[in-house]
Formats: sequence, structure tokens, C-alpha cells
Amino acid sequence: MSIARKSGLPVKRSRFDVEADIVVVGGGAAGLASALFAHWQGNEVVLLEKADELGGTTRKAAFWYWVPNNRHMQEIGIEDRKEDCIRYMARLSRPEAYDPEHPTFGMSQWEYDSFAAIYDNASPATELLAEKGALEYRHCDFVPDYWAELPEDKAPKGRVLVPKGARESMSDGGEVAIRTMSAKARADGVDIRTGHRVQRTNVDESGAIVGVEADTALGTTVTFKARKAVIFASGGFSHDVDMRKNFLSVPVFGGCAVRTNEGDFVNIGAAAGAQLRNMNYAWMCPIVLEKALNDDPSLIGTFSPSGDSMIYVDRNGRRVTNEKLAYNESAQAFFTWDPTKSEYPNLVLVAIWDARSQQYSASDEYGRFIVPEGKDDGHVIKGDTLAELTSNIRARFKKYANRTGNLTIADDFEEALKSTISRFNKFAREGKDPDFKRGERQVQLLFNGPAAESPAAPNPTMYPISDEGPYYAALLTGGSLDTKGGPVTNANGQVLNHTGRPIRGLYGVGNCVASASARAYWAGGATLGPILAFAYLAANAASGEPRR
Repeated sequence: MSIARKSGLPVKRSRFDVEADIVVVGGGAAGLASALFAHWQGNEVVLLEKADELGGTTRKAAFWYWVPNNRHMQEIGIEDRKEDCIRYMARLSRPEAYDPEHPTFGMSQWEYDSFAAIYDNASPATELLAEKGALEYRHCDFVPDYWAELPEDKAPKGRVLVPKGARESMSDGGEVAIRTMSAKARADGVDIRTGHRVQRTNVDESGAIVGVEADTALGTTVTFKARKAVIFASGGFSHDVDMRKNFLSVPVFGGCAVRTNEGDFVNIGAAAGAQLRNMNYAWMCPIVLEKALNDDPSLIGTFSPSGDSMIYVDRNGRRVTNEKLAYNESAQAFFTWDPTKSEYPNLVLVAIWDARSQQYSASDEYGRFIVPEGKDDGHVIKGDTLAELTSNIRARFKKYANRTGNLTIADDFEEALKSTISRFNKFAREGKDPDFKRGERQVQLLFNGPAAESPAAPNPTMYPISDEGPYYAALLTGGSLDTKGGPVTNANGQVLNHTGRPIRGLYGVGNCVASASARAYWAGGATLGPILAFAYLAANAASGEPRR
């Protein structure tokens, strides 16, 4: 369903079609959790979803959720002190300002308060959802934080949970979470309406938010009064090309969020007087270039690049990065800037693998580019020899040159690639990668993906690439999982105006509002754990608003 965007300016209205205590905008994890928490406080709740089905970006996620000091950590004796946890978060989010001796570790008070709120509330939120049967979970005590080796991380394992019904690989957690949370919301009486794109807020004479207006695919406008508050949980601006170009500080061809994430609350919130923050940040991930350029709605970020006999090379045929970095950090390689040539030399990298990785590492989970036979492999480039593969890679670059700043591969790409493979193979046989330290950190082993067992390979992330074809390749670039910028909220989810005061009746949760995490991705589920915490806080605070 496509409903055109209209002006987000608030309007005054005295009559409404529907009334409820709390109106929630967005039907992903943030919206469903907010609606459930609000309903359990005794409120009448309406949830409005822009798409024709619930789920949002959550449906595409594995739904790991990062919950500091969770109940299971406490039960098995893993200490996760508040001060230590916030220090770890601060070290990654604001490394340029980090001061371990400072009262807020060098962060602003807003950032510190946000992190404290996550620590204090993610576990109570999680336990309430599980207790009510909306989101039962299992504890992943073996999953490390993404920066587990940092001295600031005093609890490097144990903070990650996944939905109880997720498959063993944990790749379908989002589907499970949406199914159980939406079923509980419907059973409990939350009024859920899909196909409703909220276009603006309604205000009273004092300027407080008292409702919203939503357009439907039928061309009608439905008005909803919120006796207490409106909670926006409508996702980021991944699929608004102009916003991406104007706000993100790096060239992003596409994003993995659901297609309806078009930054609606950036416009609506700003029009209502909200202060915007962190518009330059996003949750990042490598993506398949062609899927992004073709605007493929099934695009999923490469969370876990499988293949031990697999490397990334630049257009000169040389390795430029550690292929097994955690996805947020892996994406940064694509945005390297060359000031001497005024270009992004790594904007497109080429993943190269052999028949071994194709046979043993193919998977359709976690956005992997090595896919099984019979799956959509239109992005895969093939060649029986390195010469043939090079020729086909060159042709694929040429096909998209007018959309990638006229990127082409070097004339000596094949010879350089042979040299690169020879060097990588030596490292693989020795088990050490002195160039990029592949396989030396816990998270790289976690994200290695499926591979054949080989006692001859001392480093499980590396295996010599075959001297004989066939060979395979895919073009990769950096993309966003979703964006991190938007209206600023306080620790209770209240949207703040330009003076730092709450806009009465207006709340925000999730990727539609500013994330204090800034550049950081602390661990698997570092999006969803905090989202559940702030949904809990926002719903509780909104519930306490006086009925109008």
C-alpha cells in the first residue's frame, strides 16, 4: 500500500472519529510493546500501522535483544553492575569524549540518563512481556557482546535473549516476536488498525498533542483522539532518499528497514516543535549492492558473512578489511574517504569465494550473499577461472557505473587478485591474519557462519581459496539497518522541544527518535533491548497523564 506524504503541520480539531486513552503509531516491536504496556496499565489503546500488516522492520530481524543485568544473569551469578555497564556503553558511543573518571564518563547528561534508563528498565520490561505471555524468551549465555575484549566490558557474555520459539539458528526471532506480541495485543483488546498512515498531530488551544490524523488507502482520513497521549513508534528514515542524502554522513545506497520507514515522525515531530538529534547516525551493515540499487524489498543486511575460503577485495583486487568484523563495524570499510583523490575508493567491494564455501557455507539466513542452489542468486557472479570471473566482475561494474560514481575495476585486477589470494592462503594455512587480524575476536567466531569442519585449518574463519574454479563473487556496499536520528526524547520517552521541555502528550520510542548510542553497536540486540525498555517507560509515563 502506498499513501503519499502530506504536510505534517499540527492542526486544531474539536471532533474526532475515534477516541482512546493512548494512541500508538507503528506496529513493530516498539509499537506493540508500547501498546501492551499501556493496556496493562488499564488504558484503552488504539494502535495504527501504516502497512497492511503488522511487524515493521522487526519482522526482518533475528530479534536478539540485549538486556543488561537480566534475571538469568542474576540467577547464574554473572555480575553486571550499573556503573560498569554504562561505562562500556559510553566507551563505544562517545570514544572521543570518554573519560572513565568523569561522573557521566564524558557524555552529556541526556546520553547518561538514556543509558541508565536502559540498564534499569530493560529487564523489568522483558520480564513483564514474558510473564504476560506476549514475548517469552530463552537466555543466550554463550553470545558475547560485540566488544567483549574491551576492559570496560565487565560482563562480556549473558546479556542477549531471543524469543523462546525461535529456531536454533535464531534467525527467525522477529517473526516469532511479532506473532506472539500481536496475538497477545489482539486477545487483550488493543484496537489494531493497519493501512493507516498517520500524517499529522492534533493540538488543543494550549498546544498539547491531543490526537492524530491518519490517511487510508481508500483515500479517507480518520481522526483519533488521545485522551492521554500519543506514542510514535514508526521507524526511521531509511527509505526516504532525500533524508538519507541530507542527513547521513556517508553515502548509503539503501537500507534494510521495512519499506514504510520513510521518516514520518521526523516531519511530524519537527512540525510539532520537536528538537532533532543524531540525524547523522544509523545502525549500519554490509548489503548486496544490486539488491539496494534494484530497491529490493527483501533486502536484509549481511549480519553474518559465511565462508572461510572467502575474502573481500577492492576494485584493485586487494583486501582492505577484516571480512568477519561485526556488521556495524564491517560497514565502515565502505565509507573510507581518500582525500588525495576525492573519492570513496571502497564504496563497492567484491566478495570472492570458491566451490568449497559455495558447497558448505551457503545459507539463506542473516542476509548471507552465499546462497544455496535454487535460491535467488541474481547477485552472484560466476567464473570457471579467475580470468573469467574477472571479466564478469568487470561487466557487472560497468552495468552499474552510472549509479556508483563511475566505479570500474583496475586493468590489473586479475593479477592483483591472484597475489591477494596467494597471500590470504598463506595466512589461512598459518592460522593468523597479520593484515587485518581476522578471527581473533569472539564476535568474529560467532558470526563465521556455516562451514565445513577442517582440523587442517587452525583459524576456523580462514581456509585457503582453491587453485581451481569454479569461483564466485558478489558486489557489496555499506547500508543501514535503520537510522538513529529523530526527535529527542527524555528517559520517559517524552518528546522534547527546542528548549528541552516536553511537548505535552507526545512520546516516541524506537528508531523514529534519536538514539543516544550514536556511533555504537554494543552487542546483538542493542537496538531491541533498549526499545523494550523505552516502550515500558513511555507507556508508564503516558498512562500517568491526566485524561482530557
